[in-house]
Amino acid sequence: MLKMKVQGLMFDQKNSMAVVVLIDEEEKRSLPIWIGLFEAQAILLGLQEVDTPRPLTHDLISSILQKLDTKLDKVVITNIVDNTFYALLYLKLNEQEVTVDSRPSDGIALALKTGAPIFISEEIMNSTTVAMGDIDDKEIEDFRKFLETLKPEDLQKYLGQDK
Repeated sequence: MLKMKVQGLMFDQKNSMAVVVLIDEEEKRSLPIWIGLFEAQAILLGLQEVDTPRPLTHDLISSILQKLDTKLDKVVITNIVDNTFYALLYLKLNEQEVTVDSRPSDGIALALKTGAPIFISEEIMNSTTVAMGDIDDKEIEDFRKFLETLKPEDLQKYLGQDK
């Protein structure tokens, strides 16, 4: 298993989707995962450690875990099938380990909220990563600015609800 961290977010204009970019600890290989805009916003808030006036979904889940005295031990990206990534949340409830199926984007957002590490298998990493240098820092910064100014009504055009 390889420990990963979030390098940043980008926007894929061709597909109107966000991309979260994970990077290995040695910062030699990165893994792009295409995600929804709402999940990208949650990840960005987690990266910036922003507290919202009311709890968003990942804040709520984090609060529930805390109230139930349950710890998110780690998030593991476990598989890729037909270009779709799968992940598991490893929870520690009392002394018992419980796994919960998760989309990687939700797992990453929750890991950022709780401080849990993110892992990926070497096999998946070898089959899907790109060499560092392929990701432009300007693209990451442009997308971060885009997410920061995003309003709910702006999402309509990306969700096919343009009028």
